[in-house]
Amino acid sequence: MLGGGVNLENEAFEFEVLMNEFERLSGRTSWIDLEFIERERTPREIVEVGIHLHVAGLSLSNTKQILERLGVKRSRTAIHNWVQKADLQPSCDGSPNHVAVDETVIQVNDERHWLFAAVDPETNEILHARLFQTRTTQLTVLFLRELREQQQVEQATFLVDAAPTLASALDRLGLRFQTVRHGNRNSVERVFREVKRRTSSFSNTFSNASLRSAESWLQTFAVWWNRCQS
Repeated sequence: MLGGGVNLENEAFEFEVLMNEFERLSGRTSWIDLEFIERERTPREIVEVGIHLHVAGLSLSNTKQILERLGVKRSRTAIHNWVQKADLQPSCDGSPNHVAVDETVIQVNDERHWLFAAVDPETNEILHARLFQTRTTQLTVLFLRELREQQQVEQATFLVDAAPTLASALDRLGLRFQTVRHGNRNSVERVFREVKRRTSSFSNTFSNASLRSAESWLQTFAVWWNRCQS
């Protein structure tokens, strides 16, 4: 899904990564919906570990290597399919007072795409994230409508930068917003930095991936990110 990974330097480091991830998994895997596992030949626990390791930052190649150390041989394609089939989506039960919204450019294969994200600055949780092939007011309105359908943000104040498309879209939908450059809006910048750090480890691109696959990875990452904030 995301291309070849950087080889782990040695077995000691590989083992340390594995143990750290098992510790993080303890009591925290309820966020992975594995209803599809009935159609899989791989044990449920292995699928959980594979999804968690990949979303936590390991490449498909390195995830494959660690599963082999557990005595399970699966292809990179199989691991990629687990993440796709899990179909994870970020969720939030609260009604945030503020929502930080921003957009940034990332690479999908050789093309520039726009990453939109909305974050609750009080919890640092990702409320909604999408990838678009371009940036327009119409697509920004679509993103905000999806956010409004999925989260309780009608009464929130949106924190935005000076981007005219964001202000225009929020105004069109009748949502309150403030233009700020720092403070609470920095929460969404932290999310962007982490996404870019992840993608840079794969040659700064979602290599050989469709837009749908890249967005599926992004949604799964958002769920994992939110679990780490709790």
